[in-house]
Amino acid sequence: MADHYEVLGVSRDASQDEIKKAYRKLARQLHPDVNPGDDASERFKLVTHAYDVLGDEESRRRYDMGGDENGGGFGGFGGFGDIFESFFGASGGGRSARPRSRRERGEDALVRVDLDLGDVVFGAHRDIEVDTAVLCETCQGSCCQPGTAPVTCDVCGGSGHVQRQVRSLLGNVITTQPCGSCEGYGTVIELPCGGCAGQGRVRTRRTVSLDIPAGVETGLRLQLPGSGAVGRAGGPHGDLYVEVTVAPHPVFSREGDDLLATLEVSMPDAILGTTTTIEGLDGTVDLELRAGVQSGDVLTIPGRGVTPLRGSQRGDLRVGVQVVTPTRLDSAQRRLIEDFAKKTKAPEPHLAQFQQGLFSKLRDRFRSH
Repeated sequence: MADHYEVLGVSRDASQDEIKKAYRKLARQLHPDVNPGDDASERFKLVTHAYDVLGDEESRRRYDMGGDENGGGFGGFGGFGDIFESFFGASGGGRSARPRSRRERGEDALVRVDLDLGDVVFGAHRDIEVDTAVLCETCQGSCCQPGTAPVTCDVCGGSGHVQRQVRSLLGNVITTQPCGSCEGYGTVIELPCGGCAGQGRVRTRRTVSLDIPAGVETGLRLQLPGSGAVGRAGGPHGDLYVEVTVAPHPVFSREGDDLLATLEVSMPDAILGTTTTIEGLDGTVDLELRAGVQSGDVLTIPGRGVTPLRGSQRGDLRVGVQVVTPTRLDSAQRRLIEDFAKKTKAPEPHLAQFQQGLFSKLRDRFRSH
């Protein structure tokens, strides 16, 4: 069997680009449509087979090591799939092979956006910087230098595929494979666009405007169809995904559609009752504490929580009470407390059900409301 490097007329250390150029030159000279002689036809088959082996880095490596250039299988086939393709063609079912399209769908992109709790309650607008591929302004996706266009491949005649005869255990069969000269596109770009190196797109940073709905939470991904990278050769855009991260708030926390907070109350206010004003995320809220309020009691303010992601009625603001016991008393204050204790005849300390602490108590109360 002839040496594949000698068939293509290249050295054994030739680059893949040199091998491809040599094949294209010989294929033009020997193609049956250009040179119908039997000798040219046989040489064309040898040249095509040599390129099939050397044009693929893995099969070339096996060939250089003296191994099976086809990678094993039945009599020069890679497996049952290749045998099927030998009978029915690369596209299967007896249908004629068609050239590939240079236009491809673009890749999806992922960016992350940081929000605060106020953005979650009311929604927000963000202008997001995205580093992605956009249409090449020089060639407008044609991949060619302005004023030029792809030319029909003179090896496959624009079909994107070539046929060759292979000898096997089943006899001589015809296989259809992508053309090595045009890589299956059916056309060749002789003068690639200098602005995008023949890709039809370039990478750049662009701004995407996004309206973030209320009710989102950390880890949620918002999908913007068609806002990702443009495809090769001006193909359709991929999608843009925006992943949300919500920063912790120093006062409020979220449970479902409700907001939770703790109100610290002095002993006198807890005993006598009082009114107070707290600062919510959307303005002030007036609270009335009844006399004798206990640590762990929960006050509910309807409609001051989070707007659901797919809804309009806001949740509630729930405020848990924590009575603060003073740790330092002067002598006058201590006498007043002692006198108060004598007059109220408070019960002696006694055992009761174990409590996990204020926060556990508040959590249980929050869940029960």
